[in-house]
Amino acid sequence: MGQKVNPVAFRLAVNKDWRSKWYASGKDYTDKLHEDLAIRAYFKKKLQNAGLARVVIERAWNSVRVTLHSSRPGLIIGRQGKEIETMTNELGKICKESQVKIDILEIRKPELDAQLVAEQIAIQLERRISFRRAMKRAIQTAMDFGAEGIRLRCAGRLGGADIARAESYREGKVPLQTLRVPLEYGFAEARTVYGIIGVKCWINKKEDDGKAPDRGGDRGAPRRPRRQG
Repeated sequence: MGQKVNPVAFRLAVNKDWRSKWYASGKDYTDKLHEDLAIRAYFKKKLQNAGLARVVIERAWNSVRVTLHSSRPGLIIGRQGKEIETMTNELGKICKESQVKIDILEIRKPELDAQLVAEQIAIQLERRISFRRAMKRAIQTAMDFGAEGIRLRCAGRLGGADIARAESYREGKVPLQTLRVPLEYGFAEARTVYGIIGVKCWINKKEDDGKAPDRGGDRGAPRRPRRQG
């Protein structure tokens, strides 16, 4: 059997945070969970072309705060903030009696966001662009913007082939088991005429501090010669 683990879940409480931040028990938990799923499905359908990478949901006693991470915040806000008002009213219906507030955070470098890179490749595959060209272009762009490494994997009936297969490309360093590495993971599906093609993306961003933690003391130092006699 496969031994795969989700890269985000694997790094929770180390250098990744939860995307739903609230606590409940019993039937209340079930209701809130279904509300979260409805909110995410609503935004995925509504903001399909707005470069939406993540939806973070926080709950207090009687309020719901939704934070949207997007590369195109202008499309979400709309003229004079009309789109925000519309979405707030519709979310109020989903969350019943809770007060809803929507925050928007801009993604400065969408070329280094794994979810947006995967979605961009999926869009190109739906437009019948060659998967090799789309993957290589995404790799080159990410490396030009300063990524330490990137890995892409497409699986399905690539190029309309009769037999499904998986192909992957990698450049730079992408250590999947090293938890201290700031790794981004994204997944998207391309719904083509000949079936669904899954796109996975791993991007290794540079560490902000620049200093790696010292592990192993003076392991690389030269050994002292032993005394003779």
